[in-house]
Amino acid sequence: MQEKEALKKLLIETGAVKTGNFTLSSGKKSNFYVDCRKVTLHPEGARLIAKIILDKIKETRVDAIGGLTLGADPITSAVVTLSDIPGFIVRKKAKEHGTGQKIEGIIESGWDVVIVEDVATTGASALQAIEAAEAIGAKVIKVISVVDREEGSAQALKKYDFDPIFKKSELIMPL
Repeated sequence: MQEKEALKKLLIETGAVKTGNFTLSSGKKSNFYVDCRKVTLHPEGARLIAKIILDKIKETRVDAIGGLTLGADPITSAVVTLSDIPGFIVRKKAKEHGTGQKIEGIIESGWDVVIVEDVATTGASALQAIEAAEAIGAKVIKVISVVDREEGSAQALKKYDFDPIFKKSELIMPL
């Protein structure tokens, strides 16, 4: 797939894929880091990601697409822009003012939805978005991440159709 190879090249060229010593948001230490915002917020990166996702779901009825803020926001926006699929954003916690919503955007009970995220490590972010979508009665039919760090996401999301664009092993040679 040309788009996937172009996206891989962009991940490398932008410096989004790094090796070294890093502390992840979980506090865990890692020798590998992906700053996906360098490509999800890049014009060509956003187009490539959206095209790849749309290809992954082309045979599926999808009523909406979204995920947990902040990683999923530019991915959702790119897909919405290149398709006729509405988008939604899941807040990390419900607003404490106004309507007190946990989900912003367009999603309804009974809809088939796709959850997206930038980097999947343990699957926790995707599961938080899934929980919010299912709480309003939506059905999660697929979960797509740009990168699967191969550190438990596939196992955590085994109940769902987890379909990452890249796995760590495709981006980083074993050390």
